[in-house]
This record gives sequence, structure tokens and C-alpha cells, in this order.
Amino acid sequence: MAQSSIEWTEMTWNPVTGCNKISAGCKFCYAEVMTKRLQAMGVDKYKDGFKVRTHEDALSIPYTWKKSKVVFVNSMSDLFHNDVPIEFIKKVFEVMNDNPQHVFQVLTKRSERLLEIHNELNWTHNIWMGVSVENEKVMHRIDDLRKTNARTKFLSCEPLIGPLPNMNLQNIDWVIVGGESGRTPRKMEADWVLDIKDQCQKGNTAFFFKQWGGTNKKKAGRELDGKLYNEMPEMETELFSV
Repeated sequence: MAQSSIEWTEMTWNPVTGCNKISAGCKFCYAEVMTKRLQAMGVDKYKDGFKVRTHEDALSIPYTWKKSKVVFVNSMSDLFHNDVPIEFIKKVFEVMNDNPQHVFQVLTKRSERLLEIHNELNWTHNIWMGVSVENEKVMHRIDDLRKTNARTKFLSCEPLIGPLPNMNLQNIDWVIVGGESGRTPRKMEADWVLDIKDQCQKGNTAFFFKQWGGTNKKKAGRELDGKLYNEMPEMETELFSV
């Protein structure tokens, strides 16, 4: 586990590492770049590079946290990758089920597999399930997510590389929007962001604007029309009673 600089979470937990590109949003994959760096540093967990690997030893980590955390699960992979056995996915869910004092944020681009197996998983209130939606071509992921038993559902529109008009946000609790960063980022238009914000407001969906991105994301900042948007779904109070 590691403290995270991601604005919408507190820390990351990676019982799975490795992935492969499946859509346009994957082009400049942060996890792939970071994996190469960690492999070069000799970190044993990443000795196989970006091949999908499960890590049984990581399953015990959440039991050691003394205070309640908001946790991004598998920032270096995709829990619903076809190479991750369903038996291991169930083990990850059991850990999350056993630790209701923490919020676990799970994000996937593989909404088809999520929908295929969601009935076999125990969706306790502390598991937030999200799908990545970078452009119109993958908006079907929203419908797949909506059909699952997840209690809290969210969209990560990052990197946003195209408009997302007329989204069906019924039963979607949260939308995160962010521009691409790095050396050759694809541009995000302000109109795309404002339209998503308006859709969220009309649908009573929490809206979080993460960043404009670009080659200097710190300079570009996080303000939208002179304001920061840090909305999040409500966290059930019993989460923090442990």
C-alpha cells in the first residue's frame, strides 16, 4: 500500500499488478510507465513487468490499518482483467467485506466481465465500483455498471478525450473528470467538462473535477470557472465507527 497523490482518494492497495491496453484511454497508461520504473529499481513485485500477476501476500494489508481509509484498489492493474481468476477476485472482495471501516474504490475498463460476475460477489456498502469512460465509444460501460449490485457507482472520465453528451446518470452516484497529462497529452475541451458538470447537476450526481492536465498539470490547476469541484458520494457513518 502507498499514500496517494490522487485527489479523490487517500491511498492505494495493489493485490493485482499488470494489465494491457483495450481502449483509447489506455494510450499513455500511467501504471505501465510506473511499472517499468519500479521494475528497473528492482522491486520484486514488478519483476515480471506489466504481465498480470496476483499477490496473495497483499491481501492481509488492509487488516493492519489502524484508522479508517479511503482506498483506490489496483491502481496498477484492473481487478476485472480476464487473467485475474474469479477465485482471487472473491478473495479481494472478502478482504473488503471484512473491513467495513474503510472505503474501497474499484475502477475497471472491463465492464463486460464486471457485469458477467457481479452476482457472485458480495457488495457491502463500503465498496464503490466505477468504470472508466474516456469518450463516446465506451459509454456502454455506464449501462453495464448500472446493472450491477454495487451500492455506490461512479464514473472516471479521465483522461477525457472526447465529449460525453446525454449520458444516462440514473443510479450513478459520482463522476470524476480529468484531462490527460504527460509529455504529449491529448487536449481536453472546456465545453466537454462543463457539459458533464451540467449533466451531473441535473441528475443530482456528485461532480469532482480532478485536473486540466497538459504538459504542466500543476500550472494548469484544478479550477473550473474559478471554482474547485470536490464533491463525493456520501459515506455511511458506520464506516468510521471502528
